[in-house]
Amino acid sequence: MTTISLSWLALVLVHAAPALAAFSPALRKRLYGVEENQTLAIMLAHRGALFLAIAAACAFAAFDAPARPLASLVVAISVLSFLLIYATHGSPKGALRTIAIVDAVALVPLAAVLADVWM
Repeated sequence: MTTISLSWLALVLVHAAPALAAFSPALRKRLYGVEENQTLAIMLAHRGALFLAIAAACAFAAFDAPARPLASLVVAISVLSFLLIYATHGSPKGALRTIAIVDAVALVPLAAVLADVWM
């Protein structure tokens, strides 16, 4: 398996827990540190479904080079937008900081896949 394929699979792992949160209120509470009302439960479950799509795109890209340009854009938007939003909101402590740390670590495999696709 190539370094690029492993980088894609690392990005799958980064998005796996938020994806599984689509199906588990307990996991959503642990990941995001919030009490859910009905509206928030729907929004966070939908967020989890979108993370499932991102993880699936990364898994597909790990083994199918033609899928990589679109998958790279999708995963870059996911990782970079969260980090930007988190930073512009004062980098709060708590559960969101853990997510930010994971996304910061994900910058390494993200850089690898972006360089592979676009350079």
